[in-house]
Amino acid sequence: MTLPDVAGVAGVVMILAAYAGATSGKLDPKRAIALTLNLVGAGLILLSLSYDFNLSAVLMESAWAVVALIGLVRLALKR
Repeated sequence: MTLPDVAGVAGVVMILAAYAGATSGKLDPKRAIALTLNLVGAGLILLSLSYDFNLSAVLMESAWAVVALIGLVRLALKR
C-alpha cells in the first residue's frame, strides 16, 4: 500500500467515524469535531485522488469538504 493509499484509507475511516457517530447519536453533526473529521477526511481522500485521479470521487469529496468547511465557518462566526 502506497502512502497516498494510506492517506485515502485514513480519510475514509475519519468520515465513516463521523457518520457512525452522528447516526448513533454519539456525535452532533453540527459540532466542530464531526465537521473537522469530515473536512480532514475529505482532504486526505482528495490527496490520495491526486495520485490516482477519479473525477466523480474528486467532485464528491470536494463537495463534502466545502459543506464541512461552511459548517466550521458558521460555528466560528457564532462565537
